[in-house]
Amino acid sequence: MEQSKQLLGEETLFGVTQIFKALADPTRVQILNLVQDQEYSVNDIARTLGFNQTTVSHQLRFLKKFTLSKIKTRRYNDLLYARRQPRSGIALASD
Repeated sequence: MEQSKQLLGEETLFGVTQIFKALADPTRVQILNLVQDQEYSVNDIARTLGFNQTTVSHQLRFLKKFTLSKIKTRRYNDLLYARRQPRSGIALASD
């Protein structure tokens, strides 16, 4: 007996495509890889990866909104710090 496959809802489809879009960008993957084990300031991320601070801030906002990894940020002394915390046991391949 053939079972009919249910199509993804519009909201689910959008969310899944945003995750793939987030992981398709090398800059975002580099940032995720860097912040997976320790907290870095946005300036440290920019300096380590050779990006400007504005680019890093923009990419962190995107990652916080659209990835399976929870990007935890906090402010301290006018600096923004970021660290990745896996959601639901899903992590980068190197974990």
